[in-house]
Amino acid sequence: QVQLVESGGGLVQPGGSLRLSCAASGRTFSAYTIGWFRQGPGTARAFVATINRDASRTYYSDAVKGRFTISRDNARNMVYLQMNSLKPDDSAVYTCGAAGGGTPTSAYAYSYWGQGTQVTVSS
Repeated sequence: QVQLVESGGGLVQPGGSLRLSCAASGRTFSAYTIGWFRQGPGTARAFVATINRDASRTYYSDAVKGRFTISRDNARNMVYLQMNSLKPDDSAVYTCGAAGGGTPTSAYAYSYWGQGTQVTVSS
């Protein structure tokens, strides 16, 4: 079991950057793949990025590849999402989830979720 809490969201202008954090509790954190998903108003939840347990594999959606970077620090029970060159279409509630392994892109593979943090990209 793992508990997840996101932070780092806020209001940023187009072209700006934010770094989201996913803080975990539980001694089994390092055994989980962690993924980031996002959902805007009136839209379905969309895959953003994922990282496996030892950070040997990462995967990104086409929408964010080249702009976002996912990383983790298992010693600190933290996963990060560095978001650069932000666009208005990136505005959403960003949620981290924990999955059993691999780098799945489907939300169905993730068993535990945080509450989300709001990211708003606007001038």
